[in-house]
Amino acid sequence: MASVTYNHVTKRFGEVVAVSDLTLEVADKEFLVFVGPSGCGKSTSLRMLAGLEEISDGEILIGDRVVNDVPPKDRDIAMVFQSYALYPHMTCYDNMAFGLRLRKVPKEEIDKRVKDAAGILGIENLLDRKPKQLSGGQRQRVAVGRAIVRDPNVFLMDEPLSNLDAKLRVQARSEISKLHQKLGTTFIYVTHDQVEAMTMGTRIAVMKDGFLKQVDSPQTLYDLPGNIFVAGFIGSPSMNFFDAALIEDNGRMYADCKDFRVEIPENRRPVFKPYVGKEVVMGVRPEHVHDPEYQPPGIQPALVEAKVDVLELMGHEITTYFTTERTSFVGRFDPRTKVMVGMTKTTAFDMSRVHLFDKQTELAIR
Repeated sequence: MASVTYNHVTKRFGEVVAVSDLTLEVADKEFLVFVGPSGCGKSTSLRMLAGLEEISDGEILIGDRVVNDVPPKDRDIAMVFQSYALYPHMTCYDNMAFGLRLRKVPKEEIDKRVKDAAGILGIENLLDRKPKQLSGGQRQRVAVGRAIVRDPNVFLMDEPLSNLDAKLRVQARSEISKLHQKLGTTFIYVTHDQVEAMTMGTRIAVMKDGFLKQVDSPQTLYDLPGNIFVAGFIGSPSMNFFDAALIEDNGRMYADCKDFRVEIPENRRPVFKPYVGKEVVMGVRPEHVHDPEYQPPGIQPALVEAKVDVLELMGHEITTYFTTERTSFVGRFDPRTKVMVGMTKTTAFDMSRVHLFDKQTELAIR
């Protein structure tokens, strides 16, 4: 088992900087997820660790060993690709055994490792089949099994669930999380799906345009996003944002969003005081926009009226899209809410969960 360290790592493709000054430590046995939109540098970061891309600047360490110039086969890592990369002419058994045979592992040891991995993944009955005879989920398990048999220090996974249908992805997420707990090995996982990241990672590294924007536990990223990008990327539907002016009136503090004004709770005013008279960005998550009739107990509500544009009836909730004269926002309502498209509806923003961001730096104010 091993830790992984990115020490001021940069990757350039000609004039294009794909990853810029990435500094990050992944603890032994941790499950770290790189997440971000397409082109943010997450897969390149993984491929540099695997040795599939050269590093332009900086160092990568696996344990205490700098691996910049170490060939991929000698890094003691195993990688699961988005395409699974199974050999179509080989059986599942032979696909899983192939890497061990190249390393001259004894036949009895290969047989034991393959059958043990198949048992962990529940694919013992598939070992004689070829990939074309398998479903997408079964192929994904075989690809993971091929990585397990190598008993590596670090598992690398590059969007391994993206080819699966929605139901199977949920099941596979759970299986990979259980596998991490069972094996006790360092996992580094790449995805563009923030729900996948939130449900699987012990920590999440959020990237944008080659830069690491924030790395923290899933709950901390949700509760305390460090900037506007992370706040908007983590959570589904994404956070609502409003341009606002922070003002004081008769000893009270308000965020004036032009179409409406909401009061800042007294216990949060000292933090925001330096921004009075300045332009800020206010953020509130859809799950903190309630129907006043069914709002949770103990919240600090500010009432905002808006027109209902679209409804998504989810069964357990109603995702409601609103517009005002100058802006729009989303709420997640109790299914008992009486709401129709076209009506004007009063909503309750939970001001204890509202975020404010500096409009120039886009950093959270706290």
